[in-house]
Amino acid sequence: MTGTAPDRPTIWLNRKAARCLARKKAEKSCGKERPPLQEMNMSEVSAPPKPASTSQWTRQNPFPGKLVVNRRLSTADSEKDTRHFEVELTNWGLTFEPGDSVAVYPTNDPPLVDEIIHALGAKGDEPVPAAKTTKPLREALLRDYSITQVTPKFLKAIAERASAAPMLKELLHPERKHDLENYLWGAEVIDFLIDHPSVKFTPEEFVGLLTKLQPRLYSVASSLRVFPDSVHFIVDVVKYESRGRIRKGVCSAFMAERADNVPVPVYPSSAKHFHMPDDGNIPLIMIGPGTGIAPFRAFLQERQARGDKGKSWLFFGAQREKCDYAYREDFHQMKQDGILTRMDCAFSRDQAHKIYVQHRMLENAADIWKWIDRDGAHFFVCGDAKRMAKDVDAALRTIVQEHGGKSPEEASAYVEKLKADKRYKRDVY
Repeated sequence: MTGTAPDRPTIWLNRKAARCLARKKAEKSCGKERPPLQEMNMSEVSAPPKPASTSQWTRQNPFPGKLVVNRRLSTADSEKDTRHFEVELTNWGLTFEPGDSVAVYPTNDPPLVDEIIHALGAKGDEPVPAAKTTKPLREALLRDYSITQVTPKFLKAIAERASAAPMLKELLHPERKHDLENYLWGAEVIDFLIDHPSVKFTPEEFVGLLTKLQPRLYSVASSLRVFPDSVHFIVDVVKYESRGRIRKGVCSAFMAERADNVPVPVYPSSAKHFHMPDDGNIPLIMIGPGTGIAPFRAFLQERQARGDKGKSWLFFGAQREKCDYAYREDFHQMKQDGILTRMDCAFSRDQAHKIYVQHRMLENAADIWKWIDRDGAHFFVCGDAKRMAKDVDAALRTIVQEHGGKSPEEASAYVEKLKADKRYKRDVY
């Protein structure tokens, strides 16, 4: 029995957030879904044979896991639907380390597939090329092709065939790239098929204009020492409105809505640049706002299971403490057990002025400097690369400059040496 909630409230993103999602065309997980990996034929996933001593589970041959827990972490009052997922991996014969990621292969939303087939004027049983073979159109659209992302080939085909799309032809010029991005904000393939009913594609022509459906990477949120038969994820389920339609994240919606009774194909992806030090006495400072908390939950579980004695300091950020404090009970217990030495939270919308993790860092600047310079702490950051990681990096350099008595140039050199010595590690995307 899974932990799926019986009702799933609609989560609306504001225009700014939706624009960001539409532009990236790939879900991201600070546990948001990360950019897609290379193609994989999900329909060929079969029941697992007995694993050999050397693992056989790869991107070409993923393990068909079973979703056993699907539990909402954020409350109904939250603006986000943040979920805790557990995928059972019994007998998979493969290991991963805290800091690594696991790729999940989704299937597309069946109602959207049916809508596209209807817009094409097709039946769904037409044979089309897919994964080096031939499949019925509906199966190929479910498992093999990305059916939301608008590709340049698709846009060009629409512009060439639609007499009512002169503006689109203009926007396809290389110098109009920024204007094209604005025009495509929140748009998906189905929008163009509906808006230009006079444009006709055969099923084979249509799939030739799409890209392959790719797996998504998620940071693991659990230690195999503690949970030897499963992998945990924390994921923001993407759902928003654009152009009068509900849009859903491909993989996050697959896990939240459709994965209870089907295989969840997975394989691990090593991130050696983001592993903990082997020496369990080394202090750790971990910055993980939102779903970027995932690897640090795994770090702390691993440290407890190994009996490590080193200090651990966690910075967590979210919108509201009441609604969005992920794994509150876990971290409170870790503090009581002495595994988590310190924890500082930044809940950005619990007061008139927004407070983020970099602000908490600056408030504790003197102690951070002591941990790094005197105690030799390793500094980890996980999450959004565009803003959070840059702001955290700037805060770190400020701390080194002000509390280390260094010039801006010396502070920068100090931070770069931390990176070179593998004491400053980032998993940002």
